[in-house]
Amino acid sequence: DIHNIERERLNGQLVLQWRPVESLTATLDYTYSKNKVTDRTSSTGVWFNFNDVSSAWTDGPVAGPIWYSEHFRADEHKDLAYSASLTANQSENKSTGLNLKWKPLDALTLELDAHHSTAESRPDSPYGSNMSIGASIFGVMDQKIDYSSYLPVMSYSMYPGIDYLDKSLVTPTGNAFRNAYFKDQIDQVQVRGRYSFDDSFIDSIDFGASSIENKVRSAYGYIQHDTWGGVGPASDIPDDIFDLVSIPDKFDGLSGAGNPAIPQQFLAAKIEDYVAKLDQLYQVCGGTMDCLADYTTDRRIQEKTIATYVQANMKFDLFDNPAHLVAGVRYEKTDIDSAALVPIPVSSAWVAANEFDLTFGAQQDFTAFTGKYQELLPNIDFDFRPMQNVVMRASASTTITRPDYASMQGGQTLDKLYRAALNGGTGSMGNPGLEPYKSNNIDLSAEWYYGPDSYVSLGYFHKDVSNFISTHRVDTTAFGMKTPFQGPRYNAAVAAVGATGNIRQYIFEQYTNAATAALGAGASYQDIVNYVNANFADEVHLENTLDSSGNISGQIIATAADPDLTFQVTTPVNSDQTSALYGWEFNIQHTFADTGFGVILNYTKVDGDATYDPSKPWNVTQFALTGLSDSANAVAFYDKNGIQGRIAYNWRAKFLAGTGPNPTYVDDYGQFDASASWEFKPGLTAFIEGINLTNESRRVFGRSYNNVKFVAPGYARYSVGVRYTF
Repeated sequence: DIHNIERERLNGQLVLQWRPVESLTATLDYTYSKNKVTDRTSSTGVWFNFNDVSSAWTDGPVAGPIWYSEHFRADEHKDLAYSASLTANQSENKSTGLNLKWKPLDALTLELDAHHSTAESRPDSPYGSNMSIGASIFGVMDQKIDYSSYLPVMSYSMYPGIDYLDKSLVTPTGNAFRNAYFKDQIDQVQVRGRYSFDDSFIDSIDFGASSIENKVRSAYGYIQHDTWGGVGPASDIPDDIFDLVSIPDKFDGLSGAGNPAIPQQFLAAKIEDYVAKLDQLYQVCGGTMDCLADYTTDRRIQEKTIATYVQANMKFDLFDNPAHLVAGVRYEKTDIDSAALVPIPVSSAWVAANEFDLTFGAQQDFTAFTGKYQELLPNIDFDFRPMQNVVMRASASTTITRPDYASMQGGQTLDKLYRAALNGGTGSMGNPGLEPYKSNNIDLSAEWYYGPDSYVSLGYFHKDVSNFISTHRVDTTAFGMKTPFQGPRYNAAVAAVGATGNIRQYIFEQYTNAATAALGAGASYQDIVNYVNANFADEVHLENTLDSSGNISGQIIATAADPDLTFQVTTPVNSDQTSALYGWEFNIQHTFADTGFGVILNYTKVDGDATYDPSKPWNVTQFALTGLSDSANAVAFYDKNGIQGRIAYNWRAKFLAGTGPNPTYVDDYGQFDASASWEFKPGLTAFIEGINLTNESRRVFGRSYNNVKFVAPGYARYSVGVRYTF
């Protein structure tokens, strides 16, 4: 994929303060931001069909591909895919806040804080929030992926007489226009106070209460045409809709980028021109260029949380040295209402060689679910100075992390398209009854301030975490859906042409033969198509044109005689497993006398008792902690006489980012950043910054290091400017 990303951001803030009397201060603030992001993507690729396979693999225990290739016969008309996509969204954030701070007594401070905030995201394109359009050149002879280098190398060869850069051979295929909307509204009111004591073991008491109501809405709809085998002749599409784009130079600096097997160029579509032509020819947007789909899924969550807390702050002497103790407790009660409007399928169809589809009707309804939980969260913090310039700290607490809103959104949704799944579909369902992650924490640290602006610290942390959210899968039928796979028509075709024969073609021919018998041998193909579609509308639908291989193109619709279609429906659930997370933190900051120079070093070592074993079979359910890895930072700086300079190296080790049958790992990563500034006049500062100075890349892989999922070259980014503060 080659991405061309444009960002536009607008920010503004207004703050007004008023103090009518000495003891009362009122603050009104308003914050506004708008962010527009447009991503134009062009790509080329191949679909693997497990066809005449050759491959080589690494040794175990987790075998990974070294290379994988497939060969195709000329009459199979294998496709080389080109695609173009446009993602364009506009996000708008608004926040209004009011704060009243009142000190009625010298010992008492009261504060009222209220906020109303909204975040809204909507499409910024007439094609929706995200769209993609496909094209293909048919005639691939061999296709291969080589995983032996850091950057996997895709290569392919075409049959004689077929040039994969010949614009006149490009055939339009499938397309999709997706429309997504999101809005989050938060209304919050909280009252807090502090009462201070004189000459008492208890220095002060903090107390308060809050109410938060959060309303989240996400809606989605799409227009999709599953003509992946090609639609219409290549001659319908003008050559000037496609541009030649170079490939190897986009991956400069990555091992493998210089492999001569990499295609040197590919064809990238001019999106607006291509959509206009497809809409004119095939009405992909209804012939009106109105590509904004109606919402077929609409999910809404209302989360209400009421909380109260009290905390005592104590100070005293311990062995003639100062010590502090803070102890408190917080109570929270949360109620969740989730309603979902989801599409209901009315039929399923076999739409291409290894692709099935669901047809959704106009029937929709809201389904409502509820959930609730309450938590008591104690905490205690202690610090003590056993000697001058040394501080010892200890903390114990219970904390929670709420489930993400995507997991809590109710409603069962079936996926519209599923590839290479002849005997099943997929779907998902949220769970508003999820409880939050809960963690019992212990933190210990020691700090030695051995000089001005210089210190060394060592910390240990331990967390026992419960209520982990995992995914539960249920294999179930849904909405009475059937599948043509292994039904009477399918089985009859297998008996006639064999399991490796053109089963779809055989089934289509039974209908066209019936039409020919009824209309006579002189009937035109158009007449035959019209007859079949009129008389067998509940069983099959034929296209007016043949596909790129010269075969009948169309859909085989499931009937009551076909077997039930099974869906793998996933839903998030709370695991009953508890896991420990623990580690060490080391920090040092040293300044060199009055020179202005200094260094900062830190290292975090983290581990847990729930790890993922990639050598286990994919169908073995595993519980593992994600996101855990060691990290380190090293900074050298100068700060004196209005001049600042800083160079930093930030590093993070490999970590598990996702579990399940196909785990995801993020490779270790480190980058250099630098910045410098000069305050040449009071309040006026010139600065320059550089990020990722050495162009470090990112890599994501699966069970094996060779099972690459994502590689992206990194590029240095620079900014320069002037700041004025007053």
